[in-house]
Amino acid sequence: MSSILLLTSSPRSDSLSTQIATELADALKAQNPGKTIVHRNLATSPLPHIDDLFTAAIRKPADARTAEESEAAKVSDQLVDELLAADTLVIGTGLINFNIYSSLKTWIDNIARAGRTFTYTENGPVGLATGKKAYIVLASGGVYSVGPAAPLNHAVPYLKSVLGFIGISDVETVYVEGLAFGPEAAEKAIGAAKARTVELARAA
Repeated sequence: MSSILLLTSSPRSDSLSTQIATELADALKAQNPGKTIVHRNLATSPLPHIDDLFTAAIRKPADARTAEESEAAKVSDQLVDELLAADTLVIGTGLINFNIYSSLKTWIDNIARAGRTFTYTENGPVGLATGKKAYIVLASGGVYSVGPAAPLNHAVPYLKSVLGFIGISDVETVYVEGLAFGPEAAEKAIGAAKARTVELARAA
């Protein structure tokens, strides 16, 4: 059975990136009831940061690891399996200091695995997590999709680069932006984002 992997990363209980990303995942599932949603809340269940033991472990075949190394790579192995089993990826994040939350960056550090999600060839690296579609939901106080602040939006270009590196090039973005410009602007931004999720789900 195919699955939708939903990744939310905001520590805020009233997070709009989490709300809109969840609504998008639900709408995509409604278009295909046979799908399941696997939700990882990276804020409430943070992942371990990578360390020397982890980097040593992932450079070895699983059967060559020590018991400590196997334990260090266990979560990462599970995350990679989860990603590869999904055919759809929905990522929710706020724009924090012009980039993604550190909880989401840690997920990336755990799933970017040579030999599993990408491989090196004589012509350069090739992504192995192919055949998937990804959706990015980005919430921000200012407007960063266009205009003078757009160059400060490192979140979407970074995520697209990482996803492309592991073989996911079909990526759509939903912006929930201008939230700090007053209640009327926030309401308009939320309405536009919700409409965009409906549009994307219908097109899926």
